[in-house]
Amino acid sequence: MDISGKNIVVTGAASGIGRALSRRFRAEGAAKLVITDVNAEGLELVAKEIGADAIAADMGSEADVTNFIAQAEQSLGQIDLLCNNAGISIPGGPEVSTEDWQTIWQINVMAHIWATRAALPNMLKRGDGYLLHTASAAGLLTQIGSAPYAVTKHAAVAYAEWLAITYGDQGLKVSALCPQAVRTAMTAGHEDGVASIDGMMEPEVLCDAVIATLAREAFLVLPHPEVETYIQRKAGDYDRWLSGMRRLQTQYGAPEWP
Repeated sequence: MDISGKNIVVTGAASGIGRALSRRFRAEGAAKLVITDVNAEGLELVAKEIGADAIAADMGSEADVTNFIAQAEQSLGQIDLLCNNAGISIPGGPEVSTEDWQTIWQINVMAHIWATRAALPNMLKRGDGYLLHTASAAGLLTQIGSAPYAVTKHAAVAYAEWLAITYGDQGLKVSALCPQAVRTAMTAGHEDGVASIDGMMEPEVLCDAVIATLAREAFLVLPHPEVETYIQRKAGDYDRWLSGMRRLQTQYGAPEWP
């Protein structure tokens, strides 16, 4: 996809990856941008900076997501590229409360489902459309220290795969963005965490990989190229990969049941 002249929607756009993507899409010549975030104040600042339409919405609410897509389509005429980017992280394992598990599931997974449920019919009707799902390298590998993040990002990748397989021959293009550590509010204070083992990337640098991958219309967006090698190792010998990950877990401190 050539971004120039396209109508683009970005969720989670008030900061981090979403803000960087919105800025880059404008720089690449996007025709119109509609952006959203639960942080209305931050969203307005980005919207004014890049000349986008801002619609504050909670990606953890089905009603908010559905209404947002409807308003975006009305504003744009059609959505050429939908970036399901909003996401959160919660540390811990099975001891994490059911409420927190549900919260991260709704934002990291269900928001993708709700948004595509609303936007997909018109894309399929015209035989053209692009979905970019922000997942994580954790969705291809795992996330030491956070079962909720690892599980929901796996689900986000799986959903993107399913969409690509099911609707790829009907004109739909799908990509999954799977970086390791990126310098955002989510990673603040964790610059030495396990996800940054190959370095902490600036969101603006990540955008280079996004633009290049969208141009190729390839599925995986891997800003950290090492991730491809890690995937191959995992698939090549799963037990050996698990053993290596356990060593990495020990290096960062094996958790005890609370």
